[in-house]
Amino acid sequence: MSDAETLFEKIIAREIPAEIVYETDTTLAFRDIQPQARVHVLVVPKKRYRNLAEFAAADPAGLADVVATAAKVAELEGISASGYRVVFNTDADAGQTVFHVHAHVLGGEQLGHFGRPG
Repeated sequence: MSDAETLFEKIIAREIPAEIVYETDTTLAFRDIQPQARVHVLVVPKKRYRNLAEFAAADPAGLADVVATAAKVAELEGISASGYRVVFNTDADAGQTVFHVHAHVLGGEQLGHFGRPG
């Protein structure tokens, strides 16, 4: 992993502004600047891991915190009853562009299917 700070580390440090939805001691949730649904919030652990596999192996409790924060975000955003999606993209072929593990919380409307586009 590069020693260079990621965009998310700069958001966590409040060096770059973001619309924060929820925060705990170990996680930060903020709105995606290119939303793919009416509700699109990113949940990041404050400690950097490159991807989901690295995170799960190194810090299972931290992964549980991210999932709990995703559920809290869904509740705060009013989408927990109607349904929501939590997505982790792992590495470039899956669409990961910032290599600091993060969960996408999506909802607030009927979501399409996964997989190849159109």
